[in-house]
Amino acid sequence: MPDPLALLILVITAAIGFAIVNGVNDAANAIATVIGTRSLSPRAAIIMAAFLNFAGAATGTAVALTIGKGIVYSEALTTSIVLAGSGAIIIWAVVATRYGMPISLTHGLVAGLVGAGIATSGSKIIVWGVLVKVLSAVGIAPLLGLSGGFLTMVAIMWLFRRAAPEKMRGLFSNLQILSAAFLAYSHGKNDGQMPIGLIAMALMVYHGYGEFYIPFWAVVVSAASISFGTLIGGWRVIKTLGLKVTTLRPVHGFAAEASAATVIEVASHFGIPVSTTHCITTAIMGVGATRRLSAVRWGIARNIVLTWILTFPACAILGWIIAFVLKIAF
Repeated sequence: MPDPLALLILVITAAIGFAIVNGVNDAANAIATVIGTRSLSPRAAIIMAAFLNFAGAATGTAVALTIGKGIVYSEALTTSIVLAGSGAIIIWAVVATRYGMPISLTHGLVAGLVGAGIATSGSKIIVWGVLVKVLSAVGIAPLLGLSGGFLTMVAIMWLFRRAAPEKMRGLFSNLQILSAAFLAYSHGKNDGQMPIGLIAMALMVYHGYGEFYIPFWAVVVSAASISFGTLIGGWRVIKTLGLKVTTLRPVHGFAAEASAATVIEVASHFGIPVSTTHCITTAIMGVGATRRLSAVRWGIARNIVLTWILTFPACAILGWIIAFVLKIAF
């Protein structure tokens, strides 16, 4: 049996790795549209997103609590489960980013933990009630993003129907920077909480805490790691969302970002891990559809959705395999 301290260090390292790949892939969520519309330069957008991801990740712990003690029963939790779940989503995120596909790291992590838990001790250790709540967000959040983007854009078109195009462009170029900042903050507040939850899970197992405990240093390390990943930037994913799904102008970027960020912020308040990728991607589709349905490149959209669907079984299987190997080895 390996040294428990060595396992703890390994899990914390994996959590940091997860935070970094989260930032790399999900950097597109907050800044793809603001780069695609040229409201900000790529460098300025990345730096802004990194700082606000940090701020979001350091604010509140509701999502961390759901991830840390809501998926697998605390008394059945092991470092092997945490390590296998983290490893599964890291592998999947690296592959998806390589091919420019935005994925839900939130749901990939949950699936990895479920697969790892089942491989270790069977399905009885999974908190199915919480899992159902998380999975329900898979269908609800994209619908809210799609309808929110569409309705927000329709409202803007009606309110500014008599405004000159040049005035519209100047106004929404500035407003889009604010909406991108809000989206980056809300992303950190939701996705940035997940590595915090992983570290706290590992500490609970190592120290045998009766209660779930989140040390301040875990918040700082996780927030810094996701911000570092954002600074690296998943440029292929940014290109997919910002340029390939539909043609965007500043007003479209503002509508998509504002509606997606609102959905994410509400979910974070209630501790529900949602996919920022699902929210912003469908919001972009909704905004594009206000011009005409053909304005959305549905072939690209189909590939993105297929990747979302594959995320669940792929990460669950990876989590199961890694946990099974660890069970045999140790």
